[in-house]
Amino acid sequence: MTTDQWDVIIVGAGGSGLAASIEAARQGAKVLVIEKGEKIGGTTGWSVGSFTSSLTPHQLSAGIQDHPDHHFEDLGLFNEGKGDSDNLALRRILVDASPDTLKWLMELGVVFVGPNPEPPHRVPRMHNVVPSSASFGYHLIKECNRLGIEIICNWKVVKLSVQNEKVTGVVAVSKDGVKQQWHAQRGVILAAGDFAGGHQLKSIYLGPEVVKASPVNELSTGDGISLGQSVGGFVINAGHCNAPRMRFVPGPKNWIQKIPPHQWISHAITWGWKFLPSFLMRPFLMKFITTALGPEPTLFKCGAVLIDSKGQQVEVDFKNIAHHLALRDSNLAYIVFDSESASKLHEWPNFISTAPGVAYAYLNDYKNSRKDVYYETSDLGEMALYLKTSVIQLKAMLTQNKQTIQGPFYALGPVRAYVTITEGGLAINSHFQVIKNDLSVIRGLYAAGSNGQGGVLLEGHGHHIGWAFVSGRLAGRSIMSS
Repeated sequence: MTTDQWDVIIVGAGGSGLAASIEAARQGAKVLVIEKGEKIGGTTGWSVGSFTSSLTPHQLSAGIQDHPDHHFEDLGLFNEGKGDSDNLALRRILVDASPDTLKWLMELGVVFVGPNPEPPHRVPRMHNVVPSSASFGYHLIKECNRLGIEIICNWKVVKLSVQNEKVTGVVAVSKDGVKQQWHAQRGVILAAGDFAGGHQLKSIYLGPEVVKASPVNELSTGDGISLGQSVGGFVINAGHCNAPRMRFVPGPKNWIQKIPPHQWISHAITWGWKFLPSFLMRPFLMKFITTALGPEPTLFKCGAVLIDSKGQQVEVDFKNIAHHLALRDSNLAYIVFDSESASKLHEWPNFISTAPGVAYAYLNDYKNSRKDVYYETSDLGEMALYLKTSVIQLKAMLTQNKQTIQGPFYALGPVRAYVTITEGGLAINSHFQVIKNDLSVIRGLYAAGSNGQGGVLLEGHGHHIGWAFVSGRLAGRSIMSS
């Protein structure tokens, strides 16, 4: 075991970890970022890519008057009636810091379109990254390189070093089994993501439908949370989780998805979005998207049914449309509907999914751009064959809530029940220091992103991304001011 000296060590190279590293380095810190995966990006790179904020340049250009106070109130509306406690102090930090953080991302080269509406927000606040969420990691890593931040991949942090009741570094193991200890003069920031892929933590805090659901990011095993707990930290609101969520199973990447998200491409897309006809731009943007697309309950409210890989219907609960699918052994299904249902899926509020750059994707978006998850036929027998079921059984499933059905018929999928992100995180104070049950500070230990969610509830699109970057930036500043 060898040692190495740093000012700040950050565990995790997702959005929050990279943001923390940039802020710390800008204040003169020698920063090491340790990532257990083969590449940077974390769950941020798998996200839809929405960022929700008030007081943005996009709102100003659209003539929208907004304020963080209104954002604070509206964020609370997403949580109404759920009986969950919320960390209002952290919510306040989020809404107050989001406008500056979105501008910070733009200065780094990230490009957004919007704002787009999402009730119960009183005004449009949702901004969508273009061309895809890969843009976050691409532009942040450029700034990390400019600042001389050291990022190493394929190393897993297995222990926090503690001296005189202060966290002073980490012990990590490489993919090849080499063990190394690194020392951090100012301390460690935990930014290793949620526990969507952590079977043990899911089993402790969540129900069987979440435990069985597939993680979007298999590397999100809750390492940072476990590390914090090992030195006295505790978790808040881990039982609050909207998982599982239904998502389309991504197919192989096409040539468009392999294009690096250079800023000039994003600006060209933005220009095209403003000045070119929608029928030209939407297909292009939809082809960029791989893992972000997830169907909304609207589909089933419009009459669609869910049919699993064995040709059997899966019950759909509108409160969580993926709940029962997760409990099926195959965890694989198709969304099937007729022309009457299809006629409703062409304009807001009956959108199929949210999508970067597109904001809301409708049936024609899938027909024109996502042939990998779209199937259409006028023959009910062909649809039955496609779904590996009988015509009689398929007709019975489609007519359960209507007297007649009419072609053409549609199938979207396959879909799985995924855990996109778990809620809950280590308890922190307003300086992003990890705290114990008695509210005393664990010196030298900070947390950001899902590791430092601290009980704040982030319902609605664009708040998890917002929290990742807001908390990362503030944690990076805080560790340098301690």
